[in-house]
Amino acid sequence: MEQPYFIKGKIGTNSLAFTCSFLVFVGRAATLVPRDNSHYIEGKSRYVWFPDGKGIPQLVDLHAAVDNSVLRYRNGAHAQYWLYTRQNPHKPQIIEHGRIDSIWGTNYNANKPLMVIIHGWRSDGNSGMNPLITDAYLTVQDANVIVVDWRVLADSSYVTAVKGAPIVGYFLGHFLNWFIRVGGGNWDNVHLVGFSLGAHIAGKAGRVTRRRPRRITGLDPAGPLWSDEAKGINKKSGQYVEVIHTDGDRLGIFNPIGNADFYPNGGRNPQPGCESSTCSHGRATELFASSVLNNHLVGRWCKNINKAEDSSCLGKGLKLGNSDLSKRGRGIYGLNTSSSWPF
Repeated sequence: MEQPYFIKGKIGTNSLAFTCSFLVFVGRAATLVPRDNSHYIEGKSRYVWFPDGKGIPQLVDLHAAVDNSVLRYRNGAHAQYWLYTRQNPHKPQIIEHGRIDSIWGTNYNANKPLMVIIHGWRSDGNSGMNPLITDAYLTVQDANVIVVDWRVLADSSYVTAVKGAPIVGYFLGHFLNWFIRVGGGNWDNVHLVGFSLGAHIAGKAGRVTRRRPRRITGLDPAGPLWSDEAKGINKKSGQYVEVIHTDGDRLGIFNPIGNADFYPNGGRNPQPGCESSTCSHGRATELFASSVLNNHLVGRWCKNINKAEDSSCLGKGLKLGNSDLSKRGRGIYGLNTSSSWPF
């Protein structure tokens, strides 16, 4: 059983911040929940700090009941699809599944690449990772970017969001099938990018489309309660599946699950410049955005995952992330980065 003691942390209230102590009681026992999640053991720990869309850690009860009313009424069919292009880089144009006129009235160009970005828990289309990656992508390519806003389900409890993420992926896959069919486009120009639970949504969507997307990138795919790899991101999700691990065995999955798996700075917390698991988890989005802009982060092939964890890989190089749709690679890759942008 997790040992009891007090923990301290900062909670923001508008512009104010204050320090407080927490004790979480389970029956007669008090449970430690340190903010760096150093207590966390998959399948055993009940509580974990998980960041929202602003990077603020929220205490999650992994034993909480699933809210089935949310899954029935507010499911993946309620996701919105926001289109950005160089003609509208900051103001989205909304595309509605099944409404052809919602495509014709936008700046969508079927001859250009399509990137689809999917956020994580307690986030929405305006959360920081979306403009960060969208701006990076539109800077280097004249392309289409669709941000998937699945906030209705993402704003539910973590356990409910985990249960519903495959539903969002299912509807996203069918949306993309419809969108490419009626709006035009080439599956070899499609790149899905998902963070945390969004990575699993991307994985499910890719399988619904029969692995047609040219690339799928998982940014530190969520680990807690995600033991069924078949429902999330895996090698069968797209033509080429790449995973970037930055908080392995805490908020993210540590084991390799893609065609190519990158382990920056060992793939675990703390990442350089981070003091918490929350920071390390979110670092995957920053590394990816920077790689799109600069294409400068090079992983080295590793003989095994232990070499990656030790950052002692010396094999052939493969660029982490970037926007190259023809990119291919296989295996485990390790690399070191700096502690601040552009890493």
